[in-house]
Amino acid sequence: MARYYHHETVQMHGTNDDIRSNVRRGLAITTASNYRPERSMPPPSAIAFGPSQRGRSSSSSSIAGKKRLSSQIGAALPPSKRFYSASPTKASGDAISNRVHRRVILCDYGKPIYKAGSRLAFFAALEGCIEGHESLHKAGLLHRDISINNLLINEDGNNPSWPSFLIDLDLAVRKRRKCPSGAKGKTGTRAFMAIGALFGKQHSFMHDLELFFWVLFWICVHYDGPDKSRVVPEFDQWNYISMELLAKEKKGQVSYERDFIKSAEDNFTPHYQPLIPWVNRLRKAVFPNGGRWEKEEIGLYARMREIIGEARRDPKVSA
Repeated sequence: MARYYHHETVQMHGTNDDIRSNVRRGLAITTASNYRPERSMPPPSAIAFGPSQRGRSSSSSSIAGKKRLSSQIGAALPPSKRFYSASPTKASGDAISNRVHRRVILCDYGKPIYKAGSRLAFFAALEGCIEGHESLHKAGLLHRDISINNLLINEDGNNPSWPSFLIDLDLAVRKRRKCPSGAKGKTGTRAFMAIGALFGKQHSFMHDLELFFWVLFWICVHYDGPDKSRVVPEFDQWNYISMELLAKEKKGQVSYERDFIKSAEDNFTPHYQPLIPWVNRLRKAVFPNGGRWEKEEIGLYARMREIIGEARRDPKVSA
């Protein structure tokens, strides 16, 4: 994980910067003719994706640009992050939520993992991020938003940051949190969400480990090295199709080994073709017998790291 340095509540003219006091400045929005209470709003899954938004992480200038829809010309990134919850906690009565502007400064900075300078560096960074996630799990936290922009790599020998690390705990929760909006619901960046999470299952560290697989798969399809990306309509639709359909699409990708290998051979970029046998081995570890996991297994961390470690010793990967 990126190391903490400082945090603060941003102030404007000597007062905390928030929606209720600083933006609305006491405006009674409940008296507006078009006011709709939160409980009458459409469910998050029914809200269309809007224009791209500026990335929220301040840990790296290289990822501070806009997150674009993958359907946009020349873009290969998933859409802006959305928070999905099948069981959100509602404020009692007519209470209106208040958002407070806070700032977190981190010690470490790097670039997104898909900008890795080589396949070997990419796999080393992925292994390091999985190890970092395991440390989070041991500390009692679920990240819940593993994505291509939240896994960072540092290949600069003069940069004292970690070689690789996770960022963005915006959607993280404590594993034993009792609040119904805690670990249950549809949460994360849509294109990478685990199949079980898409069905609204209780979120587990096993779902997060599945997210690592989908990040790997996405990068192998969309990036031909550190500086070349492409649009692949078949997979870019994962950004906007319904969650139920996306779950079926993903199940179809991983269910049968021959079909998966054929899809990888057809869709992985030339740069990542040598990774196909190793991505397939990870598929078999994450999806036992081609299906979703039935019970939590802490040993999956070690198995995934072991497979990646073997891949790093493969001459075809390091070539």
